Amino acid sequence: MQKHYALLFLLATMWSGSFAFIKIGVQSVGPLTLTWARLAIAAVILYIWLKIKNGRLPSDLQSWGVFAFIGLVGNALPFSLISWGETRIDSGLTAILMGVMPVTTALLAHAFIKDEPFNGRTGLALAIGFCGLMILLGADALAGLTGPLLAQIAVLFSAVCYGASATFTRYFTTQRSGAATASGTMIAAFAWMTPITLIVEQPLSQSPTLAGLLAIAYLGIFPTGLAMLIFFYLIAQLGVNRFAQVNYIVPVLGALWGMVFLGEPFSWKLAIALGLVLLSINIVRSRPT
Repeated sequence: MQKHYALLFLLATMWSGSFAFIKIGVQSVGPLTLTWARLAIAAVILYIWLKIKNGRLPSDLQSWGVFAFIGLVGNALPFSLISWGETRIDSGLTAILMGVMPVTTALLAHAFIKDEPFNGRTGLALAIGFCGLMILLGADALAGLTGPLLAQIAVLFSAVCYGASATFTRYFTTQRSGAATASGTMIAAFAWMTPITLIVEQPLSQSPTLAGLLAIAYLGIFPTGLAMLIFFYLIAQLGVNRFAQVNYIVPVLGALWGMVFLGEPFSWKLAIALGLVLLSINIVRSRPT
């Protein structure tokens, strides 16, 4: 179990840097192009990994139907919406809005997964984790709620998509190979994005900067490619409610990276938020099974 939570924090570490890299990327390429490129990189990496593991992609329509749904709802759609949203709102507000994901996940899991009911313990954990998020981001991010409405709706819908994807993954993919599922899902996500990106943004005619290219490479390799392998493994091992707490860890780690790498001062908000998030995770972790 300790290994599983170590992987959860590794996943949160990768995802916590993704918002900043998205910001860098969309300065020189369109949001659809950014999503399309990171999915292409991840699809190649995951397919190579599948072959190294002597695995193979399934050929039945049911499996590809599952891949198509997760690829669209868990990757292509939310990646595009978040990238577009971050061209109009800041990352702090994005983090608050993404805090809806654990709540959405808990409600969907209660409806569709028998062994993950929504109970008082789950509700308490969600409330404590969200309080930690609010303390960390503070009134400045709340003030951003007066910002562009469509961008906020886009990020909120992305959070709902992530919750639906996590629940669907737990329900339909536990008996499938993680490497095959990750590879098939990423190929499907890339297929979803290709026609709309070519039509709307003409990505091959764009001229990304070196910083933009590096941002795309990071996004494709780590928070998309490697993260997808960890995602499918942890969903099966931890369940969706425990896994969903990752969305409370991400902004806390993002603030921590600012302190470590940018010289930002240590804040009591960070310490309290970290304590509340860890308490939230421990409540969900220790719930009766």
